[in-house]
Amino acid sequence: MPENFSFATDARASGMRVVALGVGAIVLILAIAAVFLFRTLPDANAFNARVEQLFVENDALTGASEIKLLEILAQSGTAFSDTLTSYRVVIFVLMLFATALLVAALVFLVVIIAQNRRMEAIERQGIRVSSLIIRRDARTVSLNDMEFNLTEAALETLAVLAEARMDEDLLTGAELEAVISGRDASDCEEAAGATRIKRLRDSLGNQMMAELLVKTVARRGYMLAIDKAVIRME
Repeated sequence: MPENFSFATDARASGMRVVALGVGAIVLILAIAAVFLFRTLPDANAFNARVEQLFVENDALTGASEIKLLEILAQSGTAFSDTLTSYRVVIFVLMLFATALLVAALVFLVVIIAQNRRMEAIERQGIRVSSLIIRRDARTVSLNDMEFNLTEAALETLAVLAEARMDEDLLTGAELEAVISGRDASDCEEAAGATRIKRLRDSLGNQMMAELLVKTVARRGYMLAIDKAVIRME
């Protein structure tokens, strides 16, 4: 247990470091891109400054039409300045949105990787079952601190698998069907036993737990992946 606890703590700490470094890298890259983008954008007052320079350099332009033209240019400069300012705001909002999306994507990626590693660890170690109690009269199964109400068929399937596990045997689908139905294995179909296994797993509810508890051994059959010493039949 201490080794497993240490492994889990180290993995969690490593994952947090990866997330922190990733978030920092994303923020840094986007910050550099934002600074470069804003620095390369033209000055919002550049057009106004140029129009003002025209007014100063061409003070001889006193005609009504010439003054009107300069006023139009000044109004155009103000409109350009307002438009460019709004563009800056839009770009800033988009950069914030992109940062949030990239950070969220990184966090989700790390979470998915952590979940996959956890699933692999569980698959390698199997389920740690300290107690499996089958109560035929009540049609219930107690697995550690969890209790399941099973159908009669599912309970019978589990009981047969438990008995086989205590005898350290594996049962094919045909053999499982034969034990339950009382017929000869040669007269039973493999699919019938496979159907019983599927219904048992469905009755247990948690698909991951059911897949690991009722283990399929390729080309050999089915078995309970637990210590036979923890099995009790009542």
